[in-house]
Amino acid sequence: MKQTLHFTKMHGAGNDYIYFDCREKELDDPAGVAVALSPRHHAVGADGIVLICKSDVADAKMRMFNADGSEGKMCGNAIRCVARYLSERIGGFPDELTIETLSGIKQLTVNRTPDGAFASVSVEMGRAILEGRHIPVDADGLIRDYPLTVGRKAWDITAVSMGNPHAVTFVSDTSRLDLEKIGPQFENHPFFPDRVNTEFVKAISEDELEMRVWERGSGETFACGTGACASVVAACITGRCRFDTPVTVHLRGGDLVIECRSDLTVKMTGGAEFVFDGTCTF
Repeated sequence: MKQTLHFTKMHGAGNDYIYFDCREKELDDPAGVAVALSPRHHAVGADGIVLICKSDVADAKMRMFNADGSEGKMCGNAIRCVARYLSERIGGFPDELTIETLSGIKQLTVNRTPDGAFASVSVEMGRAILEGRHIPVDADGLIRDYPLTVGRKAWDITAVSMGNPHAVTFVSDTSRLDLEKIGPQFENHPFFPDRVNTEFVKAISEDELEMRVWERGSGETFACGTGACASVVAACITGRCRFDTPVTVHLRGGDLVIECRSDLTVKMTGGAEFVFDGTCTF
């Protein structure tokens, strides 16, 4: 039997998802829904779907599914949108709240202007993981400017986990990269047993980066919150940026401000925008 689903389209820095309020009823076959609704030009179009669920340990729980139906552990842009949705659409939720994810409970703050209008959302993203096997990659220890051959080319990568695996590589120019070709080669490289998100980053200054990203399961997206965090962590541990200093990361969909502290905990601040509400039959 087909079901009518009510959804809200939202984006954080252009990283767009279809959001379902599942606090009262779980969504049947979320992987199938993600595959059906994510294709652009043929459906609603998004980088995937997000379920907003009840939690026994936090104010709410977030589950996210990539466009290919695979479930992700964490999405920094999506979780900011969940915080704004809870704060403004549902009501009864404070501007400081906790959200459960597969990579742990995250603390968030909805920032407002003096007159109470929405400004941004800040997320305590937790501590970056740098131990290779725990990211995971097929190597031990710190993977910093590590030479890796991908597609017959040698790349220097720095591996970071922000609850999901990232390979950060610093380049002189992000605009000319053929990510449709390079991205899948990174994502499916045997060095990354769980596949990987790959960030191609240009260091502009100690407090400014430019980034493009290939996300596992979704392809190139306009933004990736955990990827922006991983990029700043990588920039700090390679001496390109400074610890304990906010860094602006320019993505195709907008800017995020990331601070990597000296203890490797990371704070992210960025927008969360409503696009439209709709219904679909699935």
